[in-house]
This record gives sequence, structure tokens and C-alpha cells, in this order.
Amino acid sequence: MGSGAGDRGWAERRPVLFPFLLSLFCPALSEPLRYRIPEEMPEGSVVGNLAKDLGLSVRELPTRKLRVSSDKPYFTVSAERGELLVSSRLDREQLCGKEPVCALEFEAVAEKPLNFYHVNVEIEDINDHPPKFMQNSFELQISESALPGTRFILEVAEDGDTGLNSLQNYKLSLSPSFSLINKEKPDGGKYPELILEKPLDREQQNYHRLVLTALDGGDPPLSGTIELQIQVTDANDNPPVFKQDVYRVRLSENVPPGTTVLQVSATDLDEGLNSEITYSLYRTGQVFNLNSKSGEITTLRTLDYEETKEYSLVVEGRDGGGLVAQCTVEINIQDENDNSPEITFHSLVETILENAVPGTLIAFIKIHDRDSGENREVNCRLEGKLPFQIISSSKSSYKLVTEGTLDRELTPEYNVTITATDRGKPPLSSSTTITLHLTDVNDNAPVFQQSAYLVHVPENNPPGASIAQVSASDPDLGPNGQVSYSIVASDLEPRALSSYVSVSAQSGVVFAQRAFDHEQLRAFELTLQARDQGSPALSANVSLRVLVGDRNDNAPRVLYPALGPDGSALFDTVPRAAQPGYLVTKVVAVDADSGHNAWLSYHVLQASEPGLFSLGLRTGEVRTARALGDRDAARQRLLVAVRDGGQPPLSATATLLLVFADSLQEALPDLSESPQPSDPQAELQFYLVVALALISVLFLLAVILAVALRLRGPSSPTTWGCFQPGLCVKSGPVVPPIYSEGTLPYSYNLCVAQAGKTEFNFLKCNEQLSSGQDILCGDSSGVLFPLCSSGESSSHPEPLTTQAPPNTDWRFSQAQRPGTSGSQNGDETGTWPNNQFDTEMLQAMILASASEAADGSSTLGAGAGTMGLSARYGPQFTLQHVPDYRQNVYIPGSNATLTNAAGKRDGKAPAGGNGNKKKSGKKEKK
Repeated sequence: MGSGAGDRGWAERRPVLFPFLLSLFCPALSEPLRYRIPEEMPEGSVVGNLAKDLGLSVRELPTRKLRVSSDKPYFTVSAERGELLVSSRLDREQLCGKEPVCALEFEAVAEKPLNFYHVNVEIEDINDHPPKFMQNSFELQISESALPGTRFILEVAEDGDTGLNSLQNYKLSLSPSFSLINKEKPDGGKYPELILEKPLDREQQNYHRLVLTALDGGDPPLSGTIELQIQVTDANDNPPVFKQDVYRVRLSENVPPGTTVLQVSATDLDEGLNSEITYSLYRTGQVFNLNSKSGEITTLRTLDYEETKEYSLVVEGRDGGGLVAQCTVEINIQDENDNSPEITFHSLVETILENAVPGTLIAFIKIHDRDSGENREVNCRLEGKLPFQIISSSKSSYKLVTEGTLDRELTPEYNVTITATDRGKPPLSSSTTITLHLTDVNDNAPVFQQSAYLVHVPENNPPGASIAQVSASDPDLGPNGQVSYSIVASDLEPRALSSYVSVSAQSGVVFAQRAFDHEQLRAFELTLQARDQGSPALSANVSLRVLVGDRNDNAPRVLYPALGPDGSALFDTVPRAAQPGYLVTKVVAVDADSGHNAWLSYHVLQASEPGLFSLGLRTGEVRTARALGDRDAARQRLLVAVRDGGQPPLSATATLLLVFADSLQEALPDLSESPQPSDPQAELQFYLVVALALISVLFLLAVILAVALRLRGPSSPTTWGCFQPGLCVKSGPVVPPIYSEGTLPYSYNLCVAQAGKTEFNFLKCNEQLSSGQDILCGDSSGVLFPLCSSGESSSHPEPLTTQAPPNTDWRFSQAQRPGTSGSQNGDETGTWPNNQFDTEMLQAMILASASEAADGSSTLGAGAGTMGLSARYGPQFTLQHVPDYRQNVYIPGSNATLTNAAGKRDGKAPAGGNGNKKKSGKKEKK
């Protein structure tokens, strides 16, 4: 590259700052990077190494994407080496005209990070334009009477170059009559004047031809020529004389056509035709018009300061005799504020991230005003209140950056209006609007419509049914706003969770995988999560509580009276002297449902004597409604229905067999009476055949046994004593009593009389037996042995333990019965507890107590005090913690329920009555 003004053909780079300092401070400096090159450089010529001067390495160029941002593509940047290259023709005369300094300003843009660098390239003039005259010849008429020294202004040549390469002087071809001097205008322009050196004689030579040459200061200099054709005219003593040699005037641009600029005036001392002056213009250029008579100069078209700032006119005045005078008119065009600022965007980013930090560059703006002075000074601003601001970068460059926080969910796009206003009077302005779109960022977590969900699901729901739906919204776009649902936690077992519920990942619908059972699972809670598809993903949790509602799907279950092992109903005895209101028995039932579905009511379906007994609607207590009459049957049958409160109600039935008798012996004949069969004759025949067969078998066994004993000789006196006549043997139970049948233990005696008559009596022997015969014999320890005759020793190895009499202390007082089936609170209708939890706890503990009473493992004595619950629930779980279920066990034939020892301490004697219960139907006789 050349470094001097004389080196042509090569770019001359003259940065203002040193390259090594520029590489450090260029991004932060407002001074542009300057280069100087000659005009007319061929395309592809290197202006300078822009990347190196900016401190960028060659390896950074692919990522920084260094480029030129300019209105016209005069320059480009090499992608390989970062050099600034000429990309189009650079003609200084076309770019800047007669301006003394011609410079092109533009911005270099580098990305990642985005930076702008101001570049100034000064275009130096070269001598590529020779001086040029507008005409090939110039005619001049000079009178022969003109005096030596008279001066004549000649045609002016034009040179497009500036400086030393512009027009410098004029030369005239050799002539003895004429000479040439170079005159200079106030603006520095040169013009020639022809001087008459000696008088002319028309009669000797009436025509002179000279060559005028215009030379510039180039190296080598260029020139232009014109032929001067001088005609010598006849004598005219007085030439015209203008009042001023140079007229100067200022004219505002944009004046309408026809506006008077000025009026020139010349005088001639001659008379007649020689004093008449005619005015004319040289090189009007179709801009101005000159009135040839008055000398008034007017405009032909609109003037534009931006096109031509001044005009220089040569006005010629010619009298009638041919004498000519000339003057110069300098017209200076005044700038008016007639150009609005022009806004141009460079490197506009139309989409920005919503999380862009304040100060993020959006666009680089250039504003140009063709006016000059204050009319060219521009202010730039934003319209409206927006989260953006404009920062001045240089004299005519601005940056549009973010100022506040952006949120796409509130405002997805912005219409940014930028207004540029100059300082003219009146000021002119222009506006342009750009649309900025915000790109979504995953900055919003899903939000559920409710803070918590509560769902009621009836039990026995079909598997696969939808039980609830959760919904969450995410205002983000695309994957950032796509929500999926899942179950992340539950109070159910993790392995069992999938068998209970599932959730649709797309819709949030919760499905039941199985039918729920209120009796097994009352409620459970799920934690659902809504997660978007952003990166990183955001999520939100919500709790879903599922309450399993109860349905009436469990029929009442009768706990008492229970059926025997063979499915037959038990019987109860009622004293014949029972008064109205006497408590005969009590039907106890439970329902596994809850609420009104478990509210039981008791009804009599069938009764042998409809008016003899009454049944408590809520308590299930069977009481005598009146006294037993003579015509009433001793054996009564009640069919009781137990209904729950559900819709529709479910029910169960229980059969009560009641026998009016004062003792068990008295009740046996009634028990032996079977219901009249449909065919009495056939049933009688059946029983006769069975009886004969049994008697025959027993007789044969007795004979065989007697023969066998006789043949064996003397045998054990004890064994033989069992067959002696008149012996009464008391028999007691040799096996533990069975409580699971729902009956209380009792004892009976089997007496064998001497006369061979066997009676089945309870707790007494036949009075015909002699008192000398021992029923039970024992030793000194008091241990009793069965089947012993009088006089036998008490050395038998297998004693029988006597059955202890029942303890009356285990009866319960009326006040200790539970409220729903007892009568401690008055009316029989009862009031169902309002608290469902209390009801369910009551049912659960009643079931637990009934189960222990049924398997015979609980102790009913006064010393137990826990009804056997302590073995299951721990010693601290006593009767004071749970409702007393022992009221469901009663003493047949008594009007009192079971009482504990507390009742005895309170001075309440147990009610009388020795009723017993026995299985109805066929008795087992041995």
C-alpha cells in the first residue's frame, strides 16, 4: 500500500490509532477506524486488514462473522483473512463533487458478542478529469476603436478534480494583439481575461483566431482547449458599462419557478442605436432566465441546495454598435429545512429471548438528513413507554437495546416506533415502526386449577372408570407449555398403588384400576405431579384425597341367636309366671356398612301368638307383651327380620324358639313335641322302625356283654357294680363346655333305677333309690369317683372333678349396656349417633367382642373384667374403653341381662329364674 499522496493505484491506509492499541480499545472507543485510499481503485483491491486492526485473529473470523454494514456496498470483508476490500467503483466526483474532503463512513459488525465499529475511508482525488470547456469555440466582437488594455472575460473551463488536480491556469496561443491573464474568484476558482495589447484595424484584419488552453495541476497535467473567434467591428466610441463587475445574491432553495433573483444594469454614453443595450447569459443551464431588455434574472425551476449550493453566471451587455460589457452574478443557495431525517436499520434482530438481560443489543440505527447545519442535527427517541431505550453511538448512529425485564406471557410482541426529529425551524421528523417478537423461555411452572382436590367415589365402582381429573396450565409455548401428569406419592403401599389407581399422562384423568370396598379402604391420598417438557423441566405437585363412599352392599348379620352345628335354632325358656315387660331374650345383629346403611331395625315377621311378645324396634329386645294365658301354647316360635337403613334396605332373619316352663324338666316334653308333619302316619312308622332297631341292638349288646363277663369269671368289683340294681349315678360333663353354640353350660344327671326304668332328669335322682347306696364315692381328699357302690374304697385312679355352680356375679346391670341396642337411654326407637366414626368404632368393637364370646375363649366371670379383650388388644384395653357387649348374652328364662360383679356390689341381686336352653327338634338320648 502507498503511504504518500503521490502513490496511485494502491490503497493508502492511515489508521488514527496504532493497531496494537486499537485492538484493545476499539470496541469501547467512539472514534472511527480511518483509512485513506485513492479513487478509482479496481474491485477486489485491499483497503486494509480490518480484522487485525480490530484485534481479531483469523481463527475468530468464522464465529465472529465480521462484515460491513452500509447503505451502498462500496466495501466488503474477506471471510478468510478479514481484509477490507473494494467491491464497487469509487468515483470521487460522483460521490462528493467539489467537496474538499470526501470520506465514506460505515460500520463493521462482529457477532458473538455483537459489536459495532465505526470505519471512515477517505477517498483521495486522482487526476482523472481534464479541464473541459462547454463549447468548442467562443465568438467575441471587438470594435476597432477599442483602446489597448481593454479586458474581455472569456469562456471558463470546468475540471471535475479537486485540489492540485483541479484547473490551475489558462494559456493563450501567441498573438501580437492580445494577451491573457488568470483571475481568481472568491471561491478559489480561476477564470481567464483577454487583454487588448494594441489597437485593431478592421481594414487590415477583421478576424482573429486564437486557442485558449486550460491546464490542471496534475502530474502529468491535463488540459482542455477552445478556439477564440474574434471579429473586429466598426468603431463604437462608448461601450456599455455595468454598475457592478460582480453581483452577489443569496437565494433560498425551494423558491417557486419564476422568482426574481436580481436585475443587472449597464449604461452606454452613446446615443441612438449605439446606446441600446441587450443582455444575454452564458451557460444558463436551464436554471435561470435573463430578460434581454430589462436585465432581470428569474428562476426557471425549483432550486435544491442538496444538488447545487451556488451558481456563477456571466451576463453580457451589448450595445447597438456591437460593443460588449460583461459582469459576473454569484448566486448562493441558502439551505432550507426541507428534508426529513431518514432512518435506516442495520443488523436488526426481530426475535429476542424473553429472559434477555437489560442492555441486550437489538438493532443498530443510522439516521441521515440531507440538510446542513442545524437542519441536519437530529434527535432520536422511542414512542410510548416500552422496556427499550435508544443509546447514541456516534453523530448519526444509535443503538436500540433492552432496558427492562421482558415477559412473553404478558406481552408476546412489541411494536417499537422510532422517531427522528431535526433541529430545523420548523423541525421535521420521520418515524418508522418495527415489530419485535419475544421467544419463549421455560420460566413458568405448571399451575393447578385447585390447591387440593377432594373426590368422593362410591364403593363397588367399575374398574377402569374415571374418578377424577386434575388440570394444570402452563402459559409457556411449545414443549415448555406441554404438561404431563404422574403419581409421585401416596399413602398406599407402593406395590399396591398401581392396582388401585392410575393417571393419564396427557389428560390428567385419574382412573380406578379396581373396585373399591368401603369396608376395607375408607380413604387414601395421592400426590400428583404436573411437569412440562422444557429444559430444564419445571413441575408442580397437588394432593388428591379420595374418599370411598359407603353403599348398602352388606346385609345385616345375626350374632344372636346363633344356630347349632346342625343348623337348628336354639330354644329359650320363659317362666310361666312372667309378667308383661319381662325380658325374654335379645336379637343381636351387626352390619358391616356405615352410617344409615348400618342403622338396624328389628321387625317380627311371624309369631305363633302375635300379641304375646313385643320386639324393640332398635334394641332387638324380646319382651312379654302380656301374661301367658291358659289357651296359649307352651311352645312359641318367632321369626324376626333385621333390616338396615340403606336404600334399598337389606335384611336378615332369625328364628326364636321360646318354651314357657318353670324348669328344664318341665320344658322337655314340650321340646319333644315335634311339629305336626304333613304326613303323621309315615313319620310315626319311621320312628317305630328306628326305635325297634335301636332296642334290638342294645339288647344284643347287653346279652353279649353279660355272657362275656360271666365267662371271664370274677371281675373288677367296680365294673360289676355298675350293673347292680338300684344304683343311681350322677353324671357330669367330662368335656369342656362348648360356648361357640351360643348356649351356657349346664349339668344333668343320668340315673339308672333298680326296676330297670331309666329317667332323664336334671340335677336330681329318683326318690325310690335307697339312701344306703352311694352315688359317688371318694377318698379323704374329697375327690369323687363315678359309678361306685357303697362300701367300695376310693382307690380309683380316674377321678371326676365336680362342676362348680354358676357364678351369678357375671350378670350385667341395665346401665352397662351399649346405647344402640340397650335400653339405658329410654325409648326403643333410639337415636343413631351423629358421628359416623363413633358408629363404626362401636360396630368394630361389638364384632370383636362377639367373636371372642363365640369361640369360648373369653371369661365371663367377675374376676375377668375385660371380656377376653385383653388377650387380643393388651391389658390396657378393658371394659371401660369399649362398649359392653355382654348384654347380648342373657340368662334364658330371666328378665335380666348379664351383670358383672359391680352390680352385686351395688346391692342389686340378680333376677331369679332357672331357665335353660336346649336345642329344639330331636333330642339326643343316650
